[in-house]
Amino acid sequence: MSSSSRLLCVLYVATSAGLAWTAVLELRYGPVWAAGLFAAGSIVPVVAVVRETVLGDQRRTIAELRARRPVPAVREDARAEAVVRAELDAACCERWWTSFGTDHDATCGHRLPRSSAA
Repeated sequence: MSSSSRLLCVLYVATSAGLAWTAVLELRYGPVWAAGLFAAGSIVPVVAVVRETVLGDQRRTIAELRARRPVPAVREDARAEAVVRAELDAACCERWWTSFGTDHDATCGHRLPRSSAA
């Protein structure tokens, strides 16, 4: 579990304790429905603590699986080169490329005829 998860768990436990104490005070000096409401509210942070621990376990499991995974032969620069190559292959025409995709050559197949309707 990371330090931020631990801090969240401490805050959740403190919130739950505060709500439980308020429930006790409401039971003694206030209406019973308010005590029930605070008691139910004090359970919610406990659920959040359980959720944080489950997420921490999942993160640890994923990190272990990634550590066991063999290193792929494809490097990052090869991936970037493949993306650039695909973008260059998808380019329409010289004018489209130099005009940031706003205009096409007259012979370009992707050119849309402009309408005279205003």
